[in-house]
Amino acid sequence: MEGRVREGWPRGGGGEGEGEEAGEDQFERLPDAVLLDVFDRIGDVKALGRCALVSRRFHALVPLVDSVFVRVDCVIPDDPAPSSAGHRQAAAEGPPTRGRGALAHLARLVLGGIVRPIQALGQILSPAAATVSRRSVAPPSTPPLPAGDISHHSPSEVLRSFKELRRLRIELPTGELGIEDGVLLKWKADFGSTLGRCVILGASSVSSKPSPPPTAPPPAAADSPATSLDSSREPDELGNIPESLYTNGGLKLRVVWTISSLIAASARHYLLQPIIADHSTLESLNLTDADGQGVLTMDKRQLQELRVRPVSASGNSHRTLMPALSMRLWYAPHIELPGGQLLKGATLVAIRPSEDVLREGGGVEAAGPTGASWISDAFEEPYRSAAQVLLKQRTYSLEMNSF
Repeated sequence: MEGRVREGWPRGGGGEGEGEEAGEDQFERLPDAVLLDVFDRIGDVKALGRCALVSRRFHALVPLVDSVFVRVDCVIPDDPAPSSAGHRQAAAEGPPTRGRGALAHLARLVLGGIVRPIQALGQILSPAAATVSRRSVAPPSTPPLPAGDISHHSPSEVLRSFKELRRLRIELPTGELGIEDGVLLKWKADFGSTLGRCVILGASSVSSKPSPPPTAPPPAAADSPATSLDSSREPDELGNIPESLYTNGGLKLRVVWTISSLIAASARHYLLQPIIADHSTLESLNLTDADGQGVLTMDKRQLQELRVRPVSASGNSHRTLMPALSMRLWYAPHIELPGGQLLKGATLVAIRPSEDVLREGGGVEAAGPTGASWISDAFEEPYRSAAQVLLKQRTYSLEMNSF
């Protein structure tokens, strides 16, 4: 903290009796380092913008905070009407029938659920589409304030005032994937100049375990949650794929989940480039959404890698080019989680670039010194338990070309 103290402002340590003077600003007695620590703990960019309006001293200190959280309030797509109509139509049609119209379902999920949100992401993350509030109490010669009242402008523009940013978290209002009610789909990916690792957890339905009748005897030890987790594995003595995975379009649906999640992650990564370029001090970046659907992370090494080796775009699309990928898939027809949640058609997919897997050896799941822990640690409970159980199931290997 001492290294961050800036000269030129009043410090604490006034003589006795000064605090008793009428109208004295008690904040002027606090050292800069203390105020910066308070601002770091506040974090929220809107609150910091309002703090910057309080005084000239706050106005000069707020841009020096190193930890900021940006919550995006709304996403306005280029063509909201068709999107709304599409959602109404999808709601009217109800859930698709498994095994029928797989290509139509793929087009609706990938094109309708990915393209429009990506276009909207481009609007909120692109400085060209930003309009920044100009309200300020500082003289015209001072740098612009961090925005106090956010009004449809991009994080790139809002964050430009912060000069020593080290930790950044951005939260989108919703996930990009238009999944149906009752379907579970979560992903976590880390990037450098391209994809490093990605983990996807999905289930065709999530429900609560019905309560036993009051007169029912207490469950036996074999029915306890911990045991029932392990009992979900289908017999595969002959090495066959479980019937519930390959019938009724189950495998195709999981391929759709995987492609859609990778497209969403690569779009987020591509649109973060202006922010990373503007902040050479950045050491940690997380881009999440309020639905808890997807998390993109970048650490200090990965951020530096992106600065040295720019992103390769995928054709004319606004997303990062995905390299050739090696994948491992684990599946269980049903899993009972601690707390009574039931996952049907539970699926876990771990993804890494094929080049990294070949270079390091050990398979997709063995990534560096952490081994397979990076897969289960990608999710919070109770889904971490689901991932740990799925890792004990039969493993299926897949390959995907660059796209």
